[in-house]
Amino acid sequence: MENKLKLNTIENLEKNIWTLSNVDEESYLIKTCNKLRKKQLIDFTIEDLRIMISQNMGLKYLIPIAIEILNENILAEGDYYEGDLLSAVLSSDVKFWKEDITNYKTFFELFQKNDSILKNCDSTWEIKKNWFELFKEFGEINSYSSNL
Repeated sequence: MENKLKLNTIENLEKNIWTLSNVDEESYLIKTCNKLRKKQLIDFTIEDLRIMISQNMGLKYLIPIAIEILNENILAEGDYYEGDLLSAVLSSDVKFWKEDITNYKTFFELFQKNDSILKNCDSTWEIKKNWFELFKEFGEINSYSSNL
């Protein structure tokens, strides 16, 4: 994603400003997402991406950034565990992936390219199993994967 676009916030790009509600009634997650919607994309951390992608917010803008990061390190880590960004991307909104075939193809190939790294990393068996189960479901989203 070009750096000029990264100078924007999700709110600017989506042209949808969230108004602040009574702070006492907001959960930690709502407060965090609200704050992240106002943060320039260039300043997003891996954890910021993980949170927003897990909530299916701003996927059009955040998935390309996540793909850039995962291309450098498929096991990029937010605050929870090695590969938590990968898990967030794999479990993000099916509708988004059906509509964005270009990023779908890019991510599908990225996962396949890193298959051996994912199988041989130090993560727990449960985490690895989850990645590959999610990837199997991911592969069923579009017909692209069946043409390989």
